[in-house]
Amino acid sequence: MTVTWAHAGPSMLAAFLASLVEFIEALTVVLAVGAIRGWRGAIGGSGAALLLLLAIVVAVGPALTRIPLDMVQLGLGTLLLLFGMRWLRKSILRAAGVIALHDEDAAYARESAALRGLGGIGAGWDRIAVATSFKITMMEGTEVVFIVIAVGAAGNGLLVPAGLGALAALLVVVGLGIALHRPVAMIPENVLKFAVGVLLSAFGTFWVGEGMGMAWPGADWSLLALVAGFLLTALAATLLCRRVR
Repeated sequence: MTVTWAHAGPSMLAAFLASLVEFIEALTVVLAVGAIRGWRGAIGGSGAALLLLLAIVVAVGPALTRIPLDMVQLGLGTLLLLFGMRWLRKSILRAAGVIALHDEDAAYARESAALRGLGGIGAGWDRIAVATSFKITMMEGTEVVFIVIAVGAAGNGLLVPAGLGALAALLVVVGLGIALHRPVAMIPENVLKFAVGVLLSAFGTFWVGEGMGMAWPGADWSLLALVAGFLLTALAATLLCRRVR
């Protein structure tokens, strides 16, 4: 398959937005660790996790190219659809006021209070800081890796654009963290999650159809119709939930 912007653009955008959400959530905890337990352990733990995640992408991504493309599209498309629908469901409920919006400032305060109660900081590397930063970066980063691989491996040559989208999100979040030294609360996270849920659901549906041998009308351009369909359905569901509530 020849990779054009019609293929690479949506893949890069989906990976960028999804990664942006996950990295913001990780940044909140890492900032709390750095402020309370010290920046050496916070940066060291996150750095080690990022290197491990990069190794996973390098190892797993190319290996998927050895599997028949239709099987990869069907399997990863199904997982991507389930993943996107989970995000979309929560975003709809938050937008409708059924469940509370995610508050990064509140999460930062809770994490800071918990870290203060874990005892004093010894000389050298603080094990609590390293372990906490490593764990949150691995947890959120694993979802990023899954999205990058699922979006990129479902089509030949799409892994690089998806990886670049995730890398761009990482650089944006790190830059904001360095500049602000506080949670990135000004970014409307639920709006991002809503958009990501729509995009991942559309991608998942498209890849499942491709894996089943379905001929989409307009080929890859049908992705735009799927995105529009999921968006309109999600907006209608939000209005319905608001009325019921």
